[in-house]
Amino acid sequence: MSGRSFLSDLIGRLAPSSGKPAASGWFGRRARLRARRWTESWRRRTATTTGAVALGLVALGFAANADDAQRVFLGAIRAAPSYALAVVPLAFAGIAFVTRRWAPEARGSGIPQVIADSHNPSSVAGEPLTSLRTAASKYVLTLAVLAIGGSVGREGPTVQISAAIMKAVHRMFRVDLTAAVVIAGAAAGVSAAFNTPLAGVAFAIEELAATYEQRLAVLTMAAVMISGLVSLGLAGDYLYFGAMHERLSLAQTFVICPVAGVGGGVLGGLFSLTLLRFGASTLAPLTQIRRRPILWAAACGAVVAAMGYVSQGATWGTGYAAAKSIVEGHAAAPWFGPAKILVTLMTALSGVPGGIFAPSLSAGAGIGAIIAGLFPSQPAGAVALLGMIGYFVGVVRSPLTAVLIVSEMTDSRQMILPLVATAIIADGVSALICGERLYHGLSKSFRPSDAAKPKRRL
Repeated sequence: MSGRSFLSDLIGRLAPSSGKPAASGWFGRRARLRARRWTESWRRRTATTTGAVALGLVALGFAANADDAQRVFLGAIRAAPSYALAVVPLAFAGIAFVTRRWAPEARGSGIPQVIADSHNPSSVAGEPLTSLRTAASKYVLTLAVLAIGGSVGREGPTVQISAAIMKAVHRMFRVDLTAAVVIAGAAAGVSAAFNTPLAGVAFAIEELAATYEQRLAVLTMAAVMISGLVSLGLAGDYLYFGAMHERLSLAQTFVICPVAGVGGGVLGGLFSLTLLRFGASTLAPLTQIRRRPILWAAACGAVVAAMGYVSQGATWGTGYAAAKSIVEGHAAAPWFGPAKILVTLMTALSGVPGGIFAPSLSAGAGIGAIIAGLFPSQPAGAVALLGMIGYFVGVVRSPLTAVLIVSEMTDSRQMILPLVATAIIADGVSALICGERLYHGLSKSFRPSDAAKPKRRL
């Protein structure tokens, strides 16, 4: 082929058949591709920013409403203590009925739903798990559970609500829905709920992300930072459980960390194992119970009411006030930790909406108070902190997230090494008791592909 014919052939390939200049051919397509990518990039950034601001505002409003709901309930209890024994079981049954009838995707914590949805965020079957309708139901029903003294937290529900908001905003801006969108929204929800940005990132890595890719990292960091700034700007730089600046002696650290890690790992592992086996076992008694969910919810409510009445209100709600008092070094009754574990377990088994983050931290503080009694020469608040993280890690099996949450919530950076050591021990002990991580195990019931699998016997 001659040079002239080769040049003519090249021009013909670059130029369209309509006779337009070559610049509108190959070069024009490149320009249009770059413009489309630039537009998509800015749509994605705008959606992430808008979603993070929106979920930060919702998380703050949810926190305020949750506190109001608990105050209303405690006020009613003080006026008529026996009110709980009659009303709470009926209210549990009513909320369980409403949840099962109109919002089944809103039951429980909310984190398992996000994990299930992150496996296929664009699936039609999984869409209700993180829809705005489900998020609204979760918001209202969780407040209702807190308004009747249920031992639930708002942090797990905030994760599900935040993921739903982030997905809705991305859909509004016509951005493709990926696992990164769901995970970024959920991580930002943790940041806004606890005012702990680092813990939000750690939560995305440990609990939600199967593969932590670059796009996921950027999206998560941006969402967490923005939602954290919204929370910081409106609520201030508050510490969830107050400041704890005490520390343990090096010699006692080597003794207390194993005690808190083993004790918390055993109790937390048993808690998780009970929750998972209750829904999966085919034993006749448990099968009969699951066939009467409303009656079972009323029975769970009766236990919660009885414990709240006997404990003079110590086990109601999140247990935040009791945990804060323990972390600050005040004494607590030795029965508080076990009692809080029991009411949290019964509330979770009842099927009503609500998280277990805050109640588990409170129960862990109660366990820490028991351990502190064994070491009277050491600062009680510091020992309680180790009990808190030991039990919390035993339940959720996310040691990095737990360390960052507890250290950021209490400004206890001087306790980082003891916290890490206790978390690692608790994680290992809990894994021996319950091999499956709690949230991942619970997420299976929300995956369409897993719903029809036969249940395993105990």
